[in-house]
Amino acid sequence: MELVKGFKDFTDIEAEKKSEIKKILVEIFESYGFESVETPIIEYEEFVKGENQNDEAVSDIFKLKDKGKRELALRYEFTFQLKRLAKNKKLPYKRYQIGEVFRDEPVSSNRLRQFTQCDVDIVGSSVRDEAEILAIVKEVLDKIGVGFTIYINNRKLLNEILEEQKIKEKEKVIKEIDKLDKLPEKEVFANLQKYGAEKILKIFKEKESYFEKYKSYPEIKEFKKYCDYYNVKIVFLPSLARGLSYYNGNVFEVKTNKIKETIAGGGSYLVDGIQATGISFGLDRLSFLSDVKNEKENFLVISLAQDKEAIKIAGKLRQEGKRATVFYGKPSKALEFANSYRYKKVIFVGEKEVKEKKFKVKDMKTGKEELINKKIY
Repeated sequence: MELVKGFKDFTDIEAEKKSEIKKILVEIFESYGFESVETPIIEYEEFVKGENQNDEAVSDIFKLKDKGKRELALRYEFTFQLKRLAKNKKLPYKRYQIGEVFRDEPVSSNRLRQFTQCDVDIVGSSVRDEAEILAIVKEVLDKIGVGFTIYINNRKLLNEILEEQKIKEKEKVIKEIDKLDKLPEKEVFANLQKYGAEKILKIFKEKESYFEKYKSYPEIKEFKKYCDYYNVKIVFLPSLARGLSYYNGNVFEVKTNKIKETIAGGGSYLVDGIQATGISFGLDRLSFLSDVKNEKENFLVISLAQDKEAIKIAGKLRQEGKRATVFYGKPSKALEFANSYRYKKVIFVGEKEVKEKKFKVKDMKTGKEELINKKIY
């Protein structure tokens, strides 16, 4: 059966790797005091669109109707749902969410229409929280072995530059600036000419000291100070825009030299008038980049007409924190099965083994066999 364009099945190693990375993310998010939430995939279309209806991501939402002909849409991110979640919460409110989001946009090898997003957000935030968010980024990517660079900028600073250049259509210009990592500079230059904004590309090439003259730059300086407290290295990039219009302060993007796409991005924004900050990881991209493996031992317990004892041995292994499956059938078929599903070890449970309480364990990687004593009663 053919898959719908932009959607994908994840099985075997891919699915297992995603599951392992998800466990790491949850462990780190919770260690920083974030609580888990789950929200509906389907919402009212107007709620999904919110106040940012001109944003490209909003224009790419999947729309649908139920039997009552209500105008609905699939969620394209988690941030807009914070308006409901954060209501009447004691601040700061720290939540994380991992789940599927949907965008009806062009497809590439690293961009699907359904993908797993992993968000951490703090409602009632300050620059200290922004630095903590980047500390989480560092810890996650170090743990899963992905090389990265964190780029930061400030939307107030960007707006200040646009005002200085007397550019009127700021949001349209910001959308063009946001394409600098996706299109050749010549193409972006040509697009900016439509708005009389092409001169800003030259400004973006100035050294960081040049930007100290702007009123908003101290926010960058303060941000860098707190990132130093967390031992997080950041790179100031004055052209960093982050396309979504709701950002109102520091913004950040995480890049790697292995793919052109961003692996995490976020910034500061308002939730019902309250300052908030957060970042979103793409689980599919993290999985593509990481070499994380499931290190837990997994056993195939082969019953040679000794089902009761095989079941007990598998249960004992599970109690010890190992993974175990019972296979009923011929040893040759069992070994084929073990190879197919990458079992690390197999245990043979036959009449002789049960009688002597000594079981033959085969390492599927080395081929070595050893006898072990296993109490099953």
